Amino acid sequence: MDKYVTGAVIRRLRERKKMTQEELAARIYVSGKAISKWETGQGFPDISLLEPLAKALDISVIELLSGEDVRNLNRSFNMAKSKIYVCPVCSNVIGTAGEAVVSCCGITLPSLESELSDPDHIIKAEIIEDEYYVTMDHPMTKDHYISFLAAVSDNGVQFVKLYPEGNAETRFKINGIRSFYAYCNRHGLFQLKIYGVNYVKESINHFKQSPQ
Repeated sequence: MDKYVTGAVIRRLRERKKMTQEELAARIYVSGKAISKWETGQGFPDISLLEPLAKALDISVIELLSGEDVRNLNRSFNMAKSKIYVCPVCSNVIGTAGEAVVSCCGITLPSLESELSDPDHIIKAEIIEDEYYVTMDHPMTKDHYISFLAAVSDNGVQFVKLYPEGNAETRFKINGIRSFYAYCNRHGLFQLKIYGVNYVKESINHFKQSPQ
């Protein structure tokens, strides 16, 4: 695990629940002195206590370990707030509909920050009937490749996993798509925003028209 629950987190969450140290201690069957030691940095709760401690504080174990309570941040739900996470250990890709605490292989993952397409990572989108045909002229070797392509619309996310020595291409149903994303295993996440059907053609030609 890349981090452990801190005393400051326990105290903040306890006080938010308006519990005394003794009240929290009674819920998880430890002494008030033990809670005091945790909160002042003189010790840590045993790993066997993390689940009952999280339950007493009304959060998940992952939230407890990260120090963040994210349960109520997605009330104004829309897919434009979607987040993507990639595990650096196993390459697992996880998508969420908003802010979340995501853990994989014992690591709490940060959400990926996307950059606009650059000359080495141009996302091209061509409309063919009721689909976008999305391609990239990018290496697809075992060491350098596009790991996935995704399309985010108002009502969902379309996601296609890619593999080395394949082609960086796929098709997405149009369905009100607002953005395309591509993830390069070396350079990170890139985005192509869609502001309308005509913008797709303009975006494809953008780098051709830009002065070098």
